[in-house]
Amino acid sequence: MIPTFIGITFFSFGLCQFVPGGPVEQVILQMRGLGAGGERMSSAAGPITEEQRKALEKHFGFDKPLPQRYWKWLVHDRIGLAVESYKYPNQTVWQLIVKRFPVSLVFGITGFVLTYLVCIPLGIAKALRHGGAFDLASSLIVFIGYAIPPFAFGMVLKMLFCGVTETFWDLFPVSGFHSAGFAAMSLGAKAKDLFQHMFLPVLCYMVGNFAVLTLLMKNSLLEQIGQDYIRTVLARGATRARAIWGHAFRNALIPIATGFGGILTVMFAGSVLIERVFEIPGMGRLSLDAIVSRDYMVFMGILSATAILGLLGRLLSDFCYLLIDPRISFRNQS
Repeated sequence: MIPTFIGITFFSFGLCQFVPGGPVEQVILQMRGLGAGGERMSSAAGPITEEQRKALEKHFGFDKPLPQRYWKWLVHDRIGLAVESYKYPNQTVWQLIVKRFPVSLVFGITGFVLTYLVCIPLGIAKALRHGGAFDLASSLIVFIGYAIPPFAFGMVLKMLFCGVTETFWDLFPVSGFHSAGFAAMSLGAKAKDLFQHMFLPVLCYMVGNFAVLTLLMKNSLLEQIGQDYIRTVLARGATRARAIWGHAFRNALIPIATGFGGILTVMFAGSVLIERVFEIPGMGRLSLDAIVSRDYMVFMGILSATAILGLLGRLLSDFCYLLIDPRISFRNQS
């Protein structure tokens, strides 16, 4: 995990240092009286001297070699979490992440759990009714969902159910995590308000992995049902239900366990485009704003935290293998 993390962050840190439009260029544009897009804001500013440019590069640490800058970011700045944001003055990267984290946590965990609660039973039902009418009808729905990008699906849902146009229904809020005056609402009103704001975005979260998990569960169970050990169980007098639920089902969950560790990254990073479509103030939208505004410190802080959680998620998936199938062992055997 350690060399992988260093490789991810060093490569990304190096790219951020050389991409044009960084903090030095942003300050120079402001000193010249220009906006971020190059439009003139003031006519009083003069040209920037080479001494001023070098002073700005020294202020942001760009006068030092890349390895030395990376080491400062990694150790002294605590993987960038202790650095102040370029876009949000007087706020560290850690403070920005803590502020946005609860929103992505709620959406990420809800979408992740609901996806597995729906896909696993649906995949089992499709496997047990393989080739039937239910299997064919559900496959049509699954592949339609797979073909639609989640952010495009979100825009369609907004058009149909958020009153964007007068010809459709106004059932859900257009954007945000909760309504104004949320703190003064009763407990029941808060639950209803959160449900209305979360319903459409969570559907978009589920669409992204819905088809893959459903078909993976179906194919994995079908493969296990066709194995010789299931025929042996049936030949010894066990019922079909006993053979499926007592033997095949547990082994069929092994490929599904690969995605269990993804809950660590999903709940943290969320989806950039989904949060942008529904204007949700979460981690995904924060990372997008950091990229657009060239706020490299915020972007690198989010990237490093997401990389750590992603690597821990891989480790969690390996432990899930052990829980599902005790025959799997990571010990060296002679």
